[in-house]
Amino acid sequence: MKQVHKSPLRSSGSLAHDADDCLYDPSVRSVMAEFTLGADTLDLEAASAVRAAHHSIERLRSRGAAGRGLSSGALDILIRLSATAGEPIGIGDLARVCGVSPRNVTGLVDTLERDGLVERVADPHDRRAVLTRITPAGRNRLDSFRQPTQRAMAAVFQGFTPAELTLLRHLSLRLVENQQLIERHLEQQDS
Repeated sequence: MKQVHKSPLRSSGSLAHDADDCLYDPSVRSVMAEFTLGADTLDLEAASAVRAAHHSIERLRSRGAAGRGLSSGALDILIRLSATAGEPIGIGDLARVCGVSPRNVTGLVDTLERDGLVERVADPHDRRAVLTRITPAGRNRLDSFRQPTQRAMAAVFQGFTPAELTLLRHLSLRLVENQQLIERHLEQQDS
């Protein structure tokens, strides 16, 4: 099963075209066919392809961010904080919009604060709470990412039409919606 979790490009070294001229990974298909005991593998192959695409983009983002002295997670925090128009945001809210745990955000904010890219400020409505906002240095650092990020994503999606990108976004978010429905159902079962 270990082979299933690798990127298709890394697992087999080459992709193939099926009868409909759509790409697939023969090694993933083979592993999935064995796993399902010969049953249909399309949904499992699709899940593997989504994971592989995610990992490919994250490798590119990590490489670009690390080349500028940030992790991709720290870059995400700066991007989210820059969208608040200078208004501070709580760690829990920041974690929610970034889709990660508050503990993860706290560590990233600690690093960003140490580097002078974000600052913690007191919550004017709750003495116990601390909010976070981007600093001018953080905005400057973020500005240095803008064009390289846009060029990298243009290269990754080279040859995609606007309609294909819209469909890809839509289908990806449908996966997110389905996962959220499953998660809510499982939480109800647990309670």
